[in-house]
Amino acid sequence: MTTTELAQNDGREGRPAYVAVSGTIYNVSDSLRWKNGHHEGIHQAGQDLTQALKSAPHVRTLIERFPVIGNLEEAALKKKKKLFSWK
Repeated sequence: MTTTELAQNDGREGRPAYVAVSGTIYNVSDSLRWKNGHHEGIHQAGQDLTQALKSAPHVRTLIERFPVIGNLEEAALKKKKKLFSWK
């Protein structure tokens, strides 16, 4: 899934709420803490929250409990480039 496709899944108006963390996309739609795609009035679904999770008051394993939807395409491409880099 691309970041553009991820952004379309923002949890608003009945759309699913997806978030990306370290290249993995999670479905947080059923979480009461992500009602209408908003989390604690700070975060919006449909975004890559990798950096935000680093300063979150909870551990990463909490987000990993949600169903995995797939991978963020841009993150997968970056990892692949690193594998084949000559530098």
